[in-house]
Amino acid sequence: MMKFVIAGLLALSCGGVCIAQRQYKPTDQGSAIAFVIKNFGINTKGSFSGLDGSIGWDGQHPDSCVFDVSIDASTINTGNSMRDEHLKKEAYFDVANYPRIRFVSTGVTGPDRGGHYKVTGRLTIKNTTKDIAFPFIVTALGEDLIFKGDFTINRRDFGVGGSSTISNQLTVSLTVLAKKQ
Repeated sequence: MMKFVIAGLLALSCGGVCIAQRQYKPTDQGSAIAFVIKNFGINTKGSFSGLDGSIGWDGQHPDSCVFDVSIDASTINTGNSMRDEHLKKEAYFDVANYPRIRFVSTGVTGPDRGGHYKVTGRLTIKNTTKDIAFPFIVTALGEDLIFKGDFTINRRDFGVGGSSTISNQLTVSLTVLAKKQ
């Protein structure tokens, strides 16, 4: 009899955690995936769209949260169509062979005193995967959520571009609107 009571309590407690985590879908509308990189010493801005994936979120239990989000690499937009076409080629993003840039979380912690969470995960660009980590904040928008964060990566770590006129470091800024499912 005691085994059944313990099993029942475990099932209820697991059910509470599973119910608390809500599923969200990132959307292009209301989101911005932007980057800044120096080109000839001048800041060059760009963006991506084609956001897709899923987010499992429970702010009370961040260790149970999961991000699996990607963008369409062919949507790169720097405001210069000739440059954008060049960036889609093999030496840079090679969108014909690697159409998506993907991030899959491996852990979430927080929030800290400032309300920031920290996500660690695996970023894949051109079939090269690297571990990254960055802080982010979450804001409720009705039943939906907005995730905001920034991180810096080295483009050469992912085999993106060989030009010496472009900085190796670029900063990515994320504002992701996730709709409750």
